[in-house]
Amino acid sequence: MKHKFIGIAVIALLAMGTVVAQDKSAAPAEMQKSSSVAADPNYVIGAEDVLSISVWKEPDLTRSVPVRPDGKISLPLIDEVKAAGLTPKQLETELTTRFSHYIAAPQVSVIVADVRSQTFSIVGEVNRSGSFQLKQKTTMLEALAAAGGFKDFAKTKKIYVLRTKADGTKERLPFNYDKALKGEVPSFDVMAHDTIVVP
Repeated sequence: MKHKFIGIAVIALLAMGTVVAQDKSAAPAEMQKSSSVAADPNYVIGAEDVLSISVWKEPDLTRSVPVRPDGKISLPLIDEVKAAGLTPKQLETELTTRFSHYIAAPQVSVIVADVRSQTFSIVGEVNRSGSFQLKQKTTMLEALAAAGGFKDFAKTKKIYVLRTKADGTKERLPFNYDKALKGEVPSFDVMAHDTIVVP
């Protein structure tokens, strides 16, 4: 068991700052405008993301707003707008159209200031199971390090990931932690909404 804890300690140092455990009782994390996830032009806004919305020369309309669980945001003049499911550019277009009823030639920009909708879960024989935020590219080794190591009887050679494919079907991806730690097999990346199971 000793090699497991040594390995976890090393990976934990590398993973520091990459994966942040969700804790709704904790203070909000600092806005992460440089997040590689949010910087993707194809990023799709999700519930609980925090958006920075700027309307040029309209300080009263410029603000940070959270996406509610129903996928909507609330803004002055235009009330509720569906944000979840859109890219920032698509939301900019929608807001520009809405604001144009009240403002001449509005110039709107939307930035995902804090990514909170992209999460994955770890369950089973780990010291800290639960839901974790996926702020940027994260490997399986880094994700498992965020769970604080394995319990004594964890079957580290039989870990697997439950992932939902684009067509809605589920797939099961095996992961041998021991071999990945030795570099014998690749440590593939975790995707949003993955569930990592440690039997």
